[in-house]
Amino acid sequence: MKDSNNPPASISRRGFFKHAGLGTAAIAGMPLLANSCAAESSNSRIQDYFSKGDVILFQGDSITDAGRNKDQELSNNASSFGGGYALLTASWLLETLAAKELTIYNRGISGNKVYQLAERWDKDCINLNPTVLSILIGVNDYWHFRNGNYDGTPEIYENDYRKLLERTREALPSIKLVICQPFILTETSAVDESWLEPFSAYQQIARKISDEFGATWVPFQEAFDRAVEVAHPTYWANDGVHPSMAGAQLMANTWLEAI
Repeated sequence: MKDSNNPPASISRRGFFKHAGLGTAAIAGMPLLANSCAAESSNSRIQDYFSKGDVILFQGDSITDAGRNKDQELSNNASSFGGGYALLTASWLLETLAAKELTIYNRGISGNKVYQLAERWDKDCINLNPTVLSILIGVNDYWHFRNGNYDGTPEIYENDYRKLLERTREALPSIKLVICQPFILTETSAVDESWLEPFSAYQQIARKISDEFGATWVPFQEAFDRAVEVAHPTYWANDGVHPSMAGAQLMANTWLEAI
């Protein structure tokens, strides 16, 4: 008997959720911080998670970068955040937790893979002395291998990621880690169903690393998998990798819900 919870790679995620009977009713009830009946409780938990004076750092590739101004890498500055989920999340935190006096940075760089984070880690992480570090990385580790521009493997991704976090914990032993699930959307201009099986290895590794380091896990793939029941994947990310405005808002909501 086939396990309906583990669809073959030939079935798209969108198709799987339809097959499983999780349609628009399921997504309609998906908790989002802005409209959840538990919003007050969620806000209370977020208040408890952050301390006064916390320094929060968003790290990753183009999804985090989102066109930020790299000539002015300022904290709490809109042009230094670009137009993606990091800006939306940081804006919500700064408004909601104004009394906490948070300092928030975005240092994502388009095209980065894990080893490229490591190459700039002293400048773009350790020297900022963050107390909360959020990382979204992985899609380029596979995509650039797929298009022949990188010879990485899932094993390299795992080893590089673990070494990066070990280095971070050694320098900043009390840091709170937030590991974000790398995601893709099929039926889009860049991503088809042939991505599903090989890319899942990177997603599984990211979850393994998150558990290993006791990080908060942000389930972006699951959020998008539910969202495509409401609108076509291209509505959320035209190329299947880089989120639209709606996709960025979904990511911000998902990040905040995870916290």
